[in-house]
Amino acid sequence: MTAKLQITALSKTFGTGARRVEALHEIDLSLADNEFVSLVGTSGCGKSTLLSIVAGLQEFDRGELLVDGAPVMGPGLDRGVVFQTYTLLPWLTARQNVEFALKAAGLKRAQCREVAMEHLELVKLAKFADAYPSQLSGGMQQRVAIARALSYRPKMLLMDEPFGALDALTRHQMQELLTRIWEEHRLTVLFVTHDVEEAVYMSDRIVVMSIAPGRIKTTFHVGLARPRHQDMFSTREFIDLQREVIRTIREETMKAQAA
Repeated sequence: MTAKLQITALSKTFGTGARRVEALHEIDLSLADNEFVSLVGTSGCGKSTLLSIVAGLQEFDRGELLVDGAPVMGPGLDRGVVFQTYTLLPWLTARQNVEFALKAAGLKRAQCREVAMEHLELVKLAKFADAYPSQLSGGMQQRVAIARALSYRPKMLLMDEPFGALDALTRHQMQELLTRIWEEHRLTVLFVTHDVEEAVYMSDRIVVMSIAPGRIKTTFHVGLARPRHQDMFSTREFIDLQREVIRTIREETMKAQAA
């Protein structure tokens, strides 16, 4: 069966000559249909660069990148992207921000409104449809961004530290929301995070990246039952896996400090 996302021997460098830095080296990674995979690792290991390449926002030097067996040539509506910054257009309401993406996807005006409201309801923001971003909290703005990314039905959702700027309580609420949406609607998710607890809670697999240059160090399979719930945080299985992932990341951090 064809993988939803297939990355083979992908490498990426920045700069030229003496300033040339290899950011990613020979990355091999595949994601199955409806799989939730988190990328973790010490700062500078290339997590965000890799996600940006999958989104089509950056080019790569060597290797192959396929979605549903077709080469990725640039950004596309088959991939929804959510960043840490909310990237909403401040002069548009929540509904209009979602409609903006739908118009780009070619939907007619009436259909745009209907689908936008459907997805704002999905993230529990229908009653704030006419509010502007400045009138919404950070968590609410990120929910609008998620609604927008999901509204045109991408094959894959790419998320780069989407909850990193939120307070702890809001972050947990957003984790629960995204997990519920994913479990109900199922789509492939590639999720970049520095929060190992978050990765264990949400993922089917956790991919740990090494640094200088960025490589795939190891992969952990998360065997926790679904649907997930926050009571799992205190279970032995959860704590043991979290500690093992942290230990693996720490090994890379110590290598980087010793270099």
